[in-house]
Amino acid sequence: MLRTLPAHARLYLKPVWFVPSPIGLPDGSAARMGNGLIWFQGYELTAFDGARRIARVTVPVAEFDAAVAALPAPLAERARRFAATISATRPPLALGTRTVRFDAPQVMAILNITPDSFSDGGRHLGDPQAAADAGFAMAAAGAALIDVGGESTRPRAEKVWEGDEIARVVPVIERLAAAGVPVSIDTRKAAVMEAALAAGASIVNDVSALAHDPRSLEVVGRAGCPVILMHAPSAGDDPHHNSAGYGDVVADVFDHLEARIAACEAAGISRAKIMVDPGLGFGKGLADNLALVNGLATFQGLGVPLLFAGSRKRLIGALSNEAPASERLGGSIALAFRAAELGAQMVRVHDVRESVQALHLWRGLADAGLSAV
Repeated sequence: MLRTLPAHARLYLKPVWFVPSPIGLPDGSAARMGNGLIWFQGYELTAFDGARRIARVTVPVAEFDAAVAALPAPLAERARRFAATISATRPPLALGTRTVRFDAPQVMAILNITPDSFSDGGRHLGDPQAAADAGFAMAAAGAALIDVGGESTRPRAEKVWEGDEIARVVPVIERLAAAGVPVSIDTRKAAVMEAALAAGASIVNDVSALAHDPRSLEVVGRAGCPVILMHAPSAGDDPHHNSAGYGDVVADVFDHLEARIAACEAAGISRAKIMVDPGLGFGKGLADNLALVNGLATFQGLGVPLLFAGSRKRLIGALSNEAPASERLGGSIALAFRAAELGAQMVRVHDVRESVQALHLWRGLADAGLSAV
């Protein structure tokens, strides 16, 4: 089947057949995902001709080189590159005086300074010190990064003038950064990025993958800071607008993020400073979101750290008798744990203490699996 694939096909690799340890397995039969604690014994190779899937086969790691040799040259090169990037070390992020390593999953805490965010809107608005105190508590609970946002990106949220957004986030960022807490700024606007970075933020988290504001690429490139590129179907005012739909949502999101990484590199942003987020819930229905979760390991082929943001999102309610956002803790923890199992290097959460505890358990299980005789 692989020999007959057209050279112009779209090809993707997903690690499968996970094992707790390579110990005791034949040499060359397992591969490691990044520099973490996850090992696997197979690749699911999928190919598309346009929007039509034309192949899906599972290839054992031990047979990968021989299988790839049967592909047309452009596809063979792409497959080998993906295999290499899946197993490549994810360099740590230098965030001011702190360094965030990716040998185990990290937690990003959500701190919204908005009146209308879907889960916690209004809780921290209008009192910068109280908001900062909430951020300090999140850091003390084990968050590696506090993600501060001043504009809701829920469906049909009103757009916020950049001056108001700056006034919301800067006093909070200044307080957190002055105490040495690593901060990311969750914004689509170049002016807000500039103000937040000047106030002490260390990383930009943009739901439009630096496509909403034409100055964003320049601002991040000039600052030399890390950036998180999220997939959304629209770079316009409503990031949920999706008139085209998806062929295969995992492949389409992968292609989009691959293109945005290339755009960042062309603008002088180092690949070593890029993270990606598949944008769960943004312009995606329940089936799309479930497919993204199940296909999460595919995004390791991009060769950069992967952020997963499933906390309190709509798919949990959809599978839980329409549970409101405030009653989605169990589903949020389940998604974070599943994301860690599939290689996510960071999870973005509202419930920090519980999520950190869940990931400690995941780490303990992974360590025990690797050390088992």
